[in-house]
This record gives sequence, structure tokens and C-alpha cells, in this order.
Amino acid sequence: MAGGWARDGAVQDQIDDTVSDAVSEARARMPTGESLEYCALCGEDIPEKRRQALPGVRLCIDCQSERDRTQGGSGINRRASKDSLLR
Repeated sequence: MAGGWARDGAVQDQIDDTVSDAVSEARARMPTGESLEYCALCGEDIPEKRRQALPGVRLCIDCQSERDRTQGGSGINRRASKDSLLR
């Protein structure tokens, strides 16, 4: 139930668009191509099962985990929900 000038279902459309954008962004960041045998950062072996599961992988599990921990989201809500406006 949307309020004001918004049509019914507008809130769900906004949620769906946000999820779709996040999935598209995650897919774009996924590596492609030939996997490396050794980590590009630390030089450790990348296990064969990891290379098979993630084509184009460039980092070992430890280095990828550290990169994921330090990379946060942009924190920008382009759709201007009430929650982001109240921060």
C-alpha cells in the first residue's frame, strides 16, 4: 500500500530495483577467464577446487577474505528512501 502520489506497489518496485542493481554489480565484479595457480597478492597456492569453482580467481581465500572485509558498500542510496534521509 503506497501513500501519497505513489501508485500501489511502488515500494516493492523500489526494493526490486535495488536488489537487481546489487546483483548486477556483484556479477560485474566477478573474475572471468583463466584462474591463477598462485595468489596475485601473497604468492600462496590457490587450491585446485577453488580454481574450478571460481573461474578467473586471482586471490587465495585469506587475501580474498581480507579484501572483502575492507571493501565496504558505497553507502549511497540513490533511491532516497526515508531511512537514508533520516541518517
